[in-house]
Amino acid sequence: MDPHALLRCWERGRRRHTLDRALLLYAAAAPDENPDTLADRSVGERNAALLKFRRTLFGDGLASALDCPACGERLEFSLSAEALLAGAPGGATHVSVDGVRARMPTTRDLASVAGEADEAAAAWKLFDRLVEGYAAIEPARVALLVEQLARALDEADPCLDISVDLTCPACRHAWDAPFDIVTFLWEEIDVRARRLLDEVHVLASAYGWTESEILRLSDARRAAYIERALA
Repeated sequence: MDPHALLRCWERGRRRHTLDRALLLYAAAAPDENPDTLADRSVGERNAALLKFRRTLFGDGLASALDCPACGERLEFSLSAEALLAGAPGGATHVSVDGVRARMPTTRDLASVAGEADEAAAAWKLFDRLVEGYAAIEPARVALLVEQLARALDEADPCLDISVDLTCPACRHAWDAPFDIVTFLWEEIDVRARRLLDEVHVLASAYGWTESEILRLSDARRAAYIERALA
């Protein structure tokens, strides 16, 4: 993604819902694919594509930080896109538990429940879409079956719901922290886009160059000219 493409992507996605951004980034990560079909690809396939895309754009290391939920200690750590991709999906489209089948969720499925204010209600609505014959399942089996199917989906596709095992060095609290590649990658693109706009502003003001002329410069030459313009 060259600077022109990055800014176009940022401009199109900056006011969109997270799921729309996910598809926008997915389309950028898979330029040879029909963008109209990406909403119906599995979430795990999408996340794996975005991890690979992020590695291409910014490298393998993903610098992260969060607060311990038990004591509030700030944890700073680095993840590896390659390590997270070790669990990339193997192409499974369905899982089965006790004869009940559920398909892998897609971005379109997530969009169908995005307006639900209640998390539990959204989960039930989602499984109603994913589970074959959901309405015919005996009520007494539903809760346990949903839990088993959710576990089976995660096992079939580790990129579906990425999480990281963490232990706080201060209080030794251990927990699984979710990792959202869509939000992480978008924040990096947002930072990069705003920096590019700052660079364009400085060089256009100093030399009268157009945005297109400035963005065609390599990163190193832009930086060198900015150093001189600000000297």
